[in-house]
Amino acid sequence: MELERIGHRLTVCKIPEGSDFNLSADFYFIGKTDEEFSLVCRTEDTPQNTVQRDDGWRGFRIRGTLDFSLVGILSRLSGILAEQKIGIFAVSTYNTDYILVKEENYKRALAVLASAGYPTGEKDREDLPGQDRL
Repeated sequence: MELERIGHRLTVCKIPEGSDFNLSADFYFIGKTDEEFSLVCRTEDTPQNTVQRDDGWRGFRIRGTLDFSLVGILSRLSGILAEQKIGIFAVSTYNTDYILVKEENYKRALAVLASAGYPTGEKDREDLPGQDRL
């Protein structure tokens, strides 16, 4: 199983229902419950009218489409990171799982996961502006 880096910075925020968020943006996650309306997006796409926001996230996804019958993938990855005291923010889509970590832990998280057998496919390569993967 290989991990694919997301080459841009992300923001996790709460937004008011009916927010002015640009739904044509190419990368975002929206979650709505009876308690909140949450958004994960590129930092530069964060709406002005956030209720709360937390910048400084980086992320990666599990490459490929994961079958619903697969068990424990996110648990294994989050467990490896938890052992190293690296907190995560996880998001799942129909196809795969995404793991976000704070920017100061990003390189260490990738190195820890690579040493546990989850390569990023880009050994020792820096994520630099202008080199987005998604």
